[in-house]
Amino acid sequence: MSDLRPILAKLADGETLTAEQSQDAFNIIMSGAADLAQMAAFIMALRLRGEQVDEIVGGARVLRSKATQIKAPKGIVDTCGTGGDGLGTYNISTAAAIVTAAAGAPVAKHGNRSVSSKSGSADVLMSLGAELEISQEANEQSLVDNNFAFLFAPAHHKAMRHVAPARGSLQLRTIFNLLGPLANPAQAKRQILGVFDRKWLRPMAEVLQKLGSEHVWVVHGSDGLDEVTTTGPTYVAELKDGQITEFEVTPQSVGLEVSDIEDLKGGDADVNAKAIRELLAGNPSAYRDIVLMNTGAALVVAGKAETLKEGVDLAASTINSGKAAEALQKWVAFTQAHAPEKD
Repeated sequence: MSDLRPILAKLADGETLTAEQSQDAFNIIMSGAADLAQMAAFIMALRLRGEQVDEIVGGARVLRSKATQIKAPKGIVDTCGTGGDGLGTYNISTAAAIVTAAAGAPVAKHGNRSVSSKSGSADVLMSLGAELEISQEANEQSLVDNNFAFLFAPAHHKAMRHVAPARGSLQLRTIFNLLGPLANPAQAKRQILGVFDRKWLRPMAEVLQKLGSEHVWVVHGSDGLDEVTTTGPTYVAELKDGQITEFEVTPQSVGLEVSDIEDLKGGDADVNAKAIRELLAGNPSAYRDIVLMNTGAALVVAGKAETLKEGVDLAASTINSGKAAEALQKWVAFTQAHAPEKD
């Protein structure tokens, strides 16, 4: 099949695609064989009807197969959400990734520049002094030396350039917002995956189940955050040992106070970088508490903590001891030493 017309005909008739049919469609798109009108029609047909589990599985398989992958230690963890919650908070999952790595779990943080917020993970890490355009070999070495690497999405997902014009013209949340966190180039099988809408909790857990993940929390805050929140309950769909269970967690259950969402709102990359430095220096704040919650969850899926409370306590001691600040400083220096020479 060299164009999307047969697939579009199925979608127009109200059919749900199998994982294999979805894979065929995404292979056409990611190889540049589909024209702009076909891509936009495909994306909108899925969006209007609602993307189904097998359709997402097919897309994720193609995105993974076309990614520039890196070798990573066993048990690697990712903290990458869909974004798109529109709440403009500090960089939560990025800070949690740093603390998680400092606490002993290997982390391959998959991320990009800002799309919907003022500061994406790449923006804030650059503001902290990191050089992100380092070689894949350097990233592999960073996982060994620092227990941490940042995998800059554009460097690993070059096939996404084919779909950029269609996404740009639509300016809507699409299936690609869901696919990004499913395509970690280090093949992470353990992750905290935040989603922008509660309706995606179980479907995304089912997608990861079919993709062979080991231990995952798919999370959505009651305030709309695509993170584990501290302003109220967080809804969780956990995939562990092939089984999916759903539950809620609250800040009170791990000894933290309930926060106000206004206290979590950040600014541009420099403002958010300053907040990360203050957090790692041990300063108490609502931001620290939400990073503790998300780090705690990451340590649970990493197998470093049995319970969320245990994970939160380990996260707090990692920050208080200075280990997290030291880990960030060491990784930033590593990226600077491995940056390509500028002309």
